[in-house]
Amino acid sequence: MRLRAPGFWRRAVEAAVLAVAICFSIGATSAGSRLDFLDHRLMCACGCAQILGECNHVGCTESSQELAELRADIAAGMSDQQIFDAFVAKYGATVLAAPPAKGLDLVAWIAPFAVFLAALVGTTLLIFFWLRSDKKTQTAAAGAAIPIDPAERERLKRIRRETSVEEGN
Repeated sequence: MRLRAPGFWRRAVEAAVLAVAICFSIGATSAGSRLDFLDHRLMCACGCAQILGECNHVGCTESSQELAELRADIAAGMSDQQIFDAFVAKYGATVLAAPPAKGLDLVAWIAPFAVFLAALVGTTLLIFFWLRSDKKTQTAAAGAAIPIDPAERERLKRIRRETSVEEGN
């Protein structure tokens, strides 16, 4: 068998792609995987602030009722969007684990990134101005001595005399 046959690599790649596609599609259409997909995109209505599929609130009656409704909707052949719409109509928009990316709810998606970007720009500007003012201070300190008015010099001498601090200058 020759490994360098003209169609060998093409057939090997096709077989690998087919194998990966089969692995990912196994169980993709089953009701259990769809239930798992949907119950992780809905919130429990009991107020525990947990994902419906993972609500472990002791004595929670809402999660079992919602899961039963979800199973019935899947069995009835409803699409994902129809199921979400039915849950929103019954429990309100808070039943969705993530807000829809449209209308005013789009702010919930944009705001965290906008706040992060504003904080990053603000911090960068703050550091820039600190460094710039520090350079001005160093330049002023390295420069010639600041001339003192003769009246101010006399006042400093009097203060030193009265506080018995020796004059070093």
